[in-house]
Amino acid sequence: MANLNPGDKAPDFALPDQNGKVVKLADFNGRRLFIYFYPKASTSG
Repeated sequence: MANLNPGDKAPDFALPDQNGKVVKLADFNGRRLFIYFYPKASTSG
């Protein structure tokens, strides 16, 4: 997987939300979106 830098376009992806509903990046086409990924809970990061 390639590393992304600030301002890069994110590759298309789909992930489950906190309720298990699958959310796709394409669901937000035409809107600005801030995506934050964090390390597994309770780990140093």
